[in-house]
Amino acid sequence: MGTLPDWLGWWSSADYDVARTLLQRGFGALYALAFLGALRQFRPLLGERGFQPVPRYVARTHWRDGPSLFRLRGLRYSDRLLVAVAWCGMLLGASVVVGLPQAGPWWVPALVFLALWWLYLSLVNVGQTFYAFGWETLLCEAGFLAAFLGSDAVGTPLLMIFAVRWLLFRLELGAGLIKWRGDTAWRDLTALNYHHETQPLPGPFSWHAHHLPRWWHRFEVAGSHVTQLLLPWLLLLPQPFPSVAALAFVLTQGWLVLTGNFAWLNWATIVLSLGVVDDGTWAWLGGLLGLLGLPGDGGAAASSSAGAATSAGAAAAPAAPLDFLVVVSAVALLLLALSVRPALNLASRNQRMNASFEPFRLVNAYGAFGSITRRRDEITVEGTLADDPGPDDWVEYEFRAKPGPVGRRPPQVAPYHLRLDWLMWFLPLGHSARWFTVFLRRLLEADPETLRLLRHDPFDGRRPRAVRAVLHRYRYTTPEERRRTGDWWVRERLQLAVDPVRLPVA
Repeated sequence: MGTLPDWLGWWSSADYDVARTLLQRGFGALYALAFLGALRQFRPLLGERGFQPVPRYVARTHWRDGPSLFRLRGLRYSDRLLVAVAWCGMLLGASVVVGLPQAGPWWVPALVFLALWWLYLSLVNVGQTFYAFGWETLLCEAGFLAAFLGSDAVGTPLLMIFAVRWLLFRLELGAGLIKWRGDTAWRDLTALNYHHETQPLPGPFSWHAHHLPRWWHRFEVAGSHVTQLLLPWLLLLPQPFPSVAALAFVLTQGWLVLTGNFAWLNWATIVLSLGVVDDGTWAWLGGLLGLLGLPGDGGAAASSSAGAATSAGAAAAPAAPLDFLVVVSAVALLLLALSVRPALNLASRNQRMNASFEPFRLVNAYGAFGSITRRRDEITVEGTLADDPGPDDWVEYEFRAKPGPVGRRPPQVAPYHLRLDWLMWFLPLGHSARWFTVFLRRLLEADPETLRLLRHDPFDGRRPRAVRAVLHRYRYTTPEERRRTGDWWVRERLQLAVDPVRLPVA
């Protein structure tokens, strides 16, 4: 098809070439990571012998409950098909990271990202409890948007940049509103007195963050309100206001990366934020670094080249073909229609958090930590080889990231997502967990795939005679306790959460 007429010259821009590159390659990397996680964790959690088997779920639900590759006739779920999907997703994501699809016509990266979106949506829509996180729908929505950013052969469509801004607006404002409308600890600025200690998976610096002065915690909460309730409105204004807001988002998300493990939520937000910064701002930042002597003469030369490229690009973006205009414009109209309910949700006193309003997860509602837990209770799992165990015969299973032995420093695992560890955090909060009964049975069977989800099997592959779950209360050590004992945690046994269970006698 032909190219755009002159009166549609605004539709395609060269002011967002850097943004497009960061969006496509950033989400390509996150997709590759997400499919890697599926390859390593999906089968024991959701496979044919998983804690929540997909075949059973598909048999009792319908296509309209969640479109998925695994619902198509002739392609019913199997663990072998899951492996093929995961490898396909990793390879497609990696191809975007190195820039292969972007080197072709506009429809090549479109097809690659649509394949990534569909394959991952297929996992999410059958993933049940283990895929019920806000960052799953975020990855689906962002991947769909990235499909229509074009390739290096065409200018970046401004309609898709506006769609990215709208996604970032809902992501940040939704998180801010759910906090302000939720727990009083957010309104009286005390939430961070607890959060670093009670968050699902603390990181290696969370202990240090918790012990910062109380005035700093109040500043953190106030800064969160400014960033999430006020700055998102800048995204609706012309440049440079969206770039200013985006760079502020990057700074706040970087602090969250340092102080917790929230899978790829923070990294996805960072990529989205960088995706609304225009090339002029990048050139200005490069020039500023050059003036400061960072990273040196090479940096100054690079910033000069960036500025020249921006000036030249602003004058003439690569011509966009009419078929690209038609497809992207149709997608933009679809997204606009689907945005009505998420927009109303933001204004509602009964705001829904991390909700989808249609099964393809194209425009969603977001939010996090509307309530803050004040105490940290943990379920620990123990097993024994003794037929008639005494108090000293029980040995603890170690999980990869969730708190266990008090002397173990919380690890950094994000942006990788440990789904079992995350779900264990919800157990003491009273969430229904039928899957946990199956998990205990798999431990009794010494199931190899289940044991690979853990950091340490105390029985080296042998079947325990019995397993049980114990409820403990955890708190961080004080600095004095840390100096004296070397421990990161203090824990107190509260009660048995699950009495000892054994395999039935054959």
